[in-house]
Amino acid sequence: MSAAMTLVEDTRGRRVRPVRQASVEIVIPVYNEAADLERSIRRLAAFLDDALPYRHRVTIADNASTDDTLAIAQRLSAELDGVRVVHLDAKGRGRALKQTWLASDADVVAYMDVDLSTDLNALLPLLAPLVSGHSDVAIGTRLARSARVVRGPKREFISRTYNLILRGTLRVSFSDAQCGFKAMRADVAQRLLPLVEDTNWFFDTELLVLAQRAGLRIHEVPVDWTDDPGTTVDIAATATEDLRGVWRLLRGLSTGRIPIGAVRAELARRPVGAVPGVPSGLFGQVVRFAAIGVASTLAYAVLYLLLRTLLDAQAANLLALAVTAVANTAANRIVTFGVRGSDGLLTHHATGLLAFAVALGLTSGSLALLHLAVPDAAHWVELAVPAVANAVATAVRFVALKLVMGGRPRTPN
Repeated sequence: MSAAMTLVEDTRGRRVRPVRQASVEIVIPVYNEAADLERSIRRLAAFLDDALPYRHRVTIADNASTDDTLAIAQRLSAELDGVRVVHLDAKGRGRALKQTWLASDADVVAYMDVDLSTDLNALLPLLAPLVSGHSDVAIGTRLARSARVVRGPKREFISRTYNLILRGTLRVSFSDAQCGFKAMRADVAQRLLPLVEDTNWFFDTELLVLAQRAGLRIHEVPVDWTDDPGTTVDIAATATEDLRGVWRLLRGLSTGRIPIGAVRAELARRPVGAVPGVPSGLFGQVVRFAAIGVASTLAYAVLYLLLRTLLDAQAANLLALAVTAVANTAANRIVTFGVRGSDGLLTHHATGLLAFAVALGLTSGSLALLHLAVPDAAHWVELAVPAVANAVATAVRFVALKLVMGGRPRTPN
């Protein structure tokens, strides 16, 4: 592999070799790209030598090209240090990536489209979280607010619609499944890639879905991206293939045919809020939810008693319950179900407020019945009755929040 910045100076000005540099292999899958291949590879190689602080290698993966692509790739491999070529007898971008990534001896494997539509300045932000161990998979995204994208409205509409379909069917949290600019740690690739069945364009989506279901951390990098007007991708055929892939994944994950649980057990990061000694899965969720429930109940009791000195029982109950309901939903979102960020925030809090309405009906109704039976009941009795009703409402809250935040025990990515 080519090495950049192999020598550094210590505090005394002596030139020393760093303790082991990370290595990166960047794969460029190509099929009949004779017109653009040489220009793109020379540009990429120059950029890597100048700007990438890791040992690196560029692998041109020829997907059974029928033009001069292979001959050009072989000439570039002979001329440029750190460039090699791999030839496959069958077409398929996913097949090329899977074969070269599994055979790689690098610490991090990556790929980008041969047209270099993505600005190369995003490469280091893509790789750095993987080299540091912060993340497991990294993707470029054209759909982030800070991304700058130049492409026609048709492709923009198709891309956004496809990603909405993925969110609705496979409950993905990543924003852009098909941007041709991705990387992953090689140890993760060795474990995850054997589960990926697609050999063509759906490969990216399948890999990311499995990574998320395995509890891996997916890092997203907003990119500057310019559409290649000369692309040969058949959009209609690709869309049909992708929809078939979505259905296959849904069946495989729901029936257990895809053994993602074993990968999760081996590779998943500790869920947010998990601590040693606290179980995971459904029982762990119940334990964490109960702990938050106890804290919420104590907070409700304190607030109720404070507000009761200023307001009547119903008003004090309403305000105390409303404040603790919002805090309870926020805490459960992060700690119990491992959900962070703004994704689904409105739905989650709307569900929490619906559960709050149920709790309000139960507690207010119990207070009303108490006052009918015992008009001059002591404050501690007033507190005890709705507290019991609130415990029933808590069970309703858990079921409701679980349905919208985590239908199955899961590990956040």
